Amino acid sequence: MKILVTAVAAVLMTFAAGVMAAKPTSIVFNANAEDADGSEYSSFTVKCSNGRTAELTAWDNRRKWCVGKADSEDCEKRQIKAAKAACKAA
Repeated sequence: MKILVTAVAAVLMTFAAGVMAAKPTSIVFNANAEDADGSEYSSFTVKCSNGRTAELTAWDNRRKWCVGKADSEDCEKRQIKAAKAACKAA
């Protein structure tokens, strides 16, 4: 019986942690810039519900959104998906 109670508690804690995951609360434009190859991009700051911030960069006229600095490979086609990934990583 004690093992069952412990297992149920562990499952509930795991579920609660997933529900409480950080989510983006705002996305603020910082600046336009160029990388070393001359490719233009825009820099944004994402504020997350856990109080942390993360950086996004937008490429190809904002058709490609990447988490982190200009050399990041963690990219999405939609801004909100990239923002959620950034908050998850932060």
